[in-house]
Amino acid sequence: MTKDLLLEIGMEEVPARFVRAAVEQLADKISKWLNSIHVDHKQVEIFGTPRRIAVRIHEVAEKQQDVNEEVKGPSHKIAVDEQGNWSKAALGFAKSQGSDPSQLFIKEVANVQYVHAAKQSIGVATDSLLSEGLTSVISSLNFSKNMRWGSHEMKFVRPIRWLVALFGEAIIPLEMAGIVSGRTTRGHRFLGENVDISSAAVYESSLKAQFVLANIDEREQLITKQIQDLAAEKGWTIAMKPDLLEEVIFLVEYPTVLFGTFDPDFLRIPQQVLITSMREHQRYFPVLDDNGSLLPFFVTVRNGNSVALEQVAKGNEKVLRARLQDARFFYQEDQKMSIESALNRLETIVFHEELGTVGDKVRRIVEISNALAQLLELDRSLSSQVQRAAEICKFDLVSLMVYEFPELQGIMGEDYAHKAGESDVIAKAILEHYQPKFSGDASPSGIIGAIVSIADKMDSIVGCFSIGIIPTGSQDPYALRRQAAGIVQILIDQGLAAKLSDLFTIAIQTHQKAGLLKRGSEEVSKDLMDFFALRVKNVLTERQTRYDIIDAVLAAGFDSLPAVVRKAAALTDYVQTADFKSTLESFNRVGNLAAKASVYEVNVALFQEPAEIELNSAWKATHDSFLEQLANANEADALTTLSKLKAPITAFFDGVMVMAEDEQVKQNRLALLYNIAADLKQVADFSKLNS
Repeated sequence: MTKDLLLEIGMEEVPARFVRAAVEQLADKISKWLNSIHVDHKQVEIFGTPRRIAVRIHEVAEKQQDVNEEVKGPSHKIAVDEQGNWSKAALGFAKSQGSDPSQLFIKEVANVQYVHAAKQSIGVATDSLLSEGLTSVISSLNFSKNMRWGSHEMKFVRPIRWLVALFGEAIIPLEMAGIVSGRTTRGHRFLGENVDISSAAVYESSLKAQFVLANIDEREQLITKQIQDLAAEKGWTIAMKPDLLEEVIFLVEYPTVLFGTFDPDFLRIPQQVLITSMREHQRYFPVLDDNGSLLPFFVTVRNGNSVALEQVAKGNEKVLRARLQDARFFYQEDQKMSIESALNRLETIVFHEELGTVGDKVRRIVEISNALAQLLELDRSLSSQVQRAAEICKFDLVSLMVYEFPELQGIMGEDYAHKAGESDVIAKAILEHYQPKFSGDASPSGIIGAIVSIADKMDSIVGCFSIGIIPTGSQDPYALRRQAAGIVQILIDQGLAAKLSDLFTIAIQTHQKAGLLKRGSEEVSKDLMDFFALRVKNVLTERQTRYDIIDAVLAAGFDSLPAVVRKAAALTDYVQTADFKSTLESFNRVGNLAAKASVYEVNVALFQEPAEIELNSAWKATHDSFLEQLANANEADALTTLSKLKAPITAFFDGVMVMAEDEQVKQNRLALLYNIAADLKQVADFSKLNS
C-alpha cells in the first residue's frame, strides 16, 4: 500500500531569488532520506510561492523494505582458531552486528577469505519514521542568508509561520520554532482564507480555491500566456527577459497581467536607461515596436485578480513616473561632467586595497593595451585609438547613472563619450571592453574594444594572482574565471595571434613595475597557464569536441588559442577517416621510440636500409610544406601532409631493426624518428587519442 506525502513550510515573504533553489533543495533532501531508509516512492513534485515551499511525493510505501545484507568482518585467519572454532574476533564481530554466531559464514573477497554476518532488517511502518526524519530534513536546509526570529535558536531563510505535513490524510506531528504542524494552510493574503488540506492529493486544488497557484510551472505558463495575449491584442513586442520572468514568478501567488503608460517625453532618455529603470526598480516588462524601439508603455504582473485593474495601473504609473524623473535627472546631471574631471575622481575609488585605485588600474590598462597594440603590430592610427579608449574606458563609473544602475557601465560610457565629442570607434570600445560579460555573450566587434577588454581582464587576473587571490572550489569573488573565459573567447573570435604567454608577460611586467607583484613572476606565470588551461578546455568542450581530442591538442600546447581550435577541428574531421586507426598506430610507434633518442641530428651516411633512406626522404619532402601550412593557419592541410608519412613509416618498421647493436646506427634511426615526432607534437599528442 502507498500514500502521498505532503510537506509545506509556510513563511513570511521569501526573496524571489531564493524560492526555487529552496524548494528544489527540500525535494532533493526528502527523496534522498526516503531512499536511505529504504522507503519506496515515485514522482516528486515541487511547489513554491513567495510565502511557501512545498513538496508532494507520490506513492510513498507505507512500510520500509525488508533488508537482507551481508556484512564483511575479519579475515579467516583471525576469525577461526586452531580447533576450527570461531575466535574472539569473530564472536565480537557477530555481537557488534547483532547476529548469532551460527549466522556467520566464510566468503572470498578479492582472493582473500573473510568471515561474514547475515543480517536481516524487518521494515517498520513509514509513518513511525516521518516525524523525526522530516524534522531533520527541515533543520538541514541551508541558505545563503539566514535569520533568527523571536527567542528561537533556529535559523531559516525567513520566519516559519505554519507547517502542513500529511501522509495521505493523516497529520505528521512536527514542531519547528514553536510551530506545530497540522493540515491548515493559508490562502492569498488579501483574496483568500485559511483552508484545511484534507489529503496530500488535493493540495493544489484547495489552494487554488483560495487564489494561490502553488504550481510553479502553472504560474509561469499563465504569466507568459497573458503577456503574449496582450502583445497580440496591442500589436506590441513585450520583452520577457528570462531572469526577470523568473523573479516575477516568485513575487506573486495569483498572477494577473496589466499594462500602463508613461510620458513619451521620457523617451528622450537613452532607451537602455529607461528599460533598466523599469526592470530593476519596478520589475516591469518593457514594450517595444517591431523595430525594437521602446514605446511609452509597460507591462507588469499583479498579485491578485482582475478587479480594479485600472486603479492598479494608475498606481504603478505614478511610481514609475517618479523613477523615470530620477533617471532623467541623473542623465542630465551626468552630462555636466567632463571626461577629465571624471578621470580625476577615479583616483578616489579603491579598486583593491593592495592594487590601488581605479585610477591606478586604468593606468595599467593603458600600459597593457599599448603593449598589446605593439605586439599585434597595429598601425599608428589604430594604436592611438587603443590608447585613448584605454585612458577613458572607466570614466563613466563615477556617473550618477552608473552609481544607480551598475549594470549600465559601458552603456553610459558610450553615450557620454559621444556627447563629449569622442569618435564612434572610441565610444564603441568603451561599451565593448566589458564584453563578454557572461557565457554566451558576444565578444567585442572591433579590435580596439577587444584589446582594451583583454587588457582590463588580464590586469584583474594578474593583479589578483600576484597577491595570492586564486579561485579555489566555488570561491571566485572577483569573477576571475569568467574574465579568463572572456579573454579566451576574444582571442578565438578575433583570431588574434597574441600568445597567452606574451599576455602573461606583459601584464606581470606591468604589475612588477608598479611594485604590486608579491610573488615570483615565474610562479605567477605557471599558475596563470594552469588556470587558463581549464578555460580553454571548457571552450573546446562547449564546441562538442571529443575529450580525447581536447587532451591531445592541449598536450601539444595552447599558447595560440585560434590554432588550438583549428587543430581540434582538423583532428575531429580526421578521426572519422578510414585510415585514422592505422595512421594513429604508426604515429604512436614513432612517438614511443623517439622518446629514447639521445642524438637529434640525422647522419645520412649511417643509413643502411632502403626503408630508412625512403622515410628520411619522405620526411624532408613534407617537413617544409608542413611548417608553412601551420604558419598559414591551415592545420587541416598540415595534418593531411603528416598522414602521407604513414606508408614510409610502416615500411620502416617492417624493414628496419631500430634498436640495432651498433650504437651509432641505432641513435641515427632514433634521431630520424625524433624529427618526425617533433612535427607530430606541433599538432597534437597522438598517444592521447582513442583509435
